[in-house]
Amino acid sequence: MFEKIKDDYDAWAQQYDIDANPTRDLDKIVTIESLSRMDFSNVLEIGCGTGKNTEWLITKANRLVGLDFSKKMLAVALKKIKSDKVDFMDVNLNHEWPVNDYSFDLATVNLTLEHIEKLDHIFWSLHKKLTSGGKCFVCELHPHKQAEGSKAQFLKNGVKKELDIYPHSEQDYIQNAQKAGFELLSKKDWWNNNEDMPRLISFLFKKL
Repeated sequence: MFEKIKDDYDAWAQQYDIDANPTRDLDKIVTIESLSRMDFSNVLEIGCGTGKNTEWLITKANRLVGLDFSKKMLAVALKKIKSDKVDFMDVNLNHEWPVNDYSFDLATVNLTLEHIEKLDHIFWSLHKKLTSGGKCFVCELHPHKQAEGSKAQFLKNGVKKELDIYPHSEQDYIQNAQKAGFELLSKKDWWNNNEDMPRLISFLFKKL
């Protein structure tokens, strides 16, 4: 299933930034609101995609490494973001990440973990890459939206494509993070306009 998800993001890449997408747009707002008062220097961005959050993160960071499993999403990011602060890498997130351990004071994970079956590998890897006391910010489609059947989707040549997901509960995120050695600092639900249920959920963890 992972290969199909990667192929679907490759197919979506050229129109991802221009399609109407309330989840994408809210995620960008959530990231800025959640991290704007935080100081950070070296960022590891997991699931960086086309760089929609990279653009803001590098206004505060001295260095950023963005990892993604879609080569075509990364190609869009490379065209859009011209900065010697940034390195993008094509990485299967389910395997070892080719970045140095203990070298980032902030990691961000946005709209990515719904496509990852085993969260334990992700949080163990994040813990290993962060410095002591480093923070990890996670923002994902809300489990209530997943339970309702909501999925990332786009139109390609007039045909709707829905991306496969692995549903995760709030406790799945929290327990896997805690097992890896993180402390939960905050959790928040985020609504879009007048929707009757939250669209996104965010977590801020600290490496112990």
